[in-house]
This record gives sequence, structure tokens and C-alpha cells, in this order.
Amino acid sequence: MTTKPFGLSARIVIHDGNGLYLLLKRSKSSGWNSGKWELPGGKLEKGEGFEQALLREVKEETGLMISLERALGIAESELPSMHVVHLIMKGKAYTTGILLSSEHEEYSWIGYDDPITADLQEEFRAAIATCACQGKT
Repeated sequence: MTTKPFGLSARIVIHDGNGLYLLLKRSKSSGWNSGKWELPGGKLEKGEGFEQALLREVKEETGLMISLERALGIAESELPSMHVVHLIMKGKAYTTGILLSSEHEEYSWIGYDDPITADLQEEFRAAIATCACQGKT
């Protein structure tokens, strides 16, 4: 049992409608999981709803406009100052052109059948596997 406060994060497996999903690589200057691949999304701001936070985070991190499709599940991770619970959704991108924020240094549209990079944050593997098992889109 953790004695740290809980934080809530909204994450998403974004697909392009052609069997590819989006991963983002955290910048080397990031204080948390630098150089690791992750799903788009982030922490909810005070007073912000889950859907609002997810759409905001995706727009800030990638420039993408997306639609939310359904819930996939949850994941958890430990930060030095808090225990983070990630609520993970599945969604579709209207476009695939990416404008990265300074939080990330690289992105990749990867097929569900492609081997998942060893540098993917472990807590997000199950969400990607769930999408792969349930079909390409």
C-alpha cells in the first residue's frame, strides 16, 4: 500500500484507421522516464474533466484532433512524489501530421503486430496488447 498521494492521468491509444497507433518518446530533458516511449496524455488539472483533459493533452503534445472511442483500462506507475493511476482510452486521429511539444523528442506510428520497443513504459504495454487482440482499428 502506498503512502504517497494519488494522481490521475488520462492516456490514449490513438489509431489512424489503417492499423497504426501512435507512440511518443519523452525528451531527454524530461524529469520522468526520459527517453522512454509512452502513450499520449497526461495529468488532469484541478477542476478538469477526464475527456477535456485527454483532448487538451493530446492537442498540446501532438497537435492532433482526435475522437474518443472507448475505455481500455487502467495502469499504475510510481513517481518519487506520487502514485499515478492512468485511465486509458482508445481513440482515432482525424489527421496524422504531428507537431511535437517540448515534452517529447520523437514520435512513431507503429503497427499493432510490430514488436513493441524495449523502451516503452511498461505500464502501457497491456493497453496496446488489448487493442491488438481486439482488431486493428
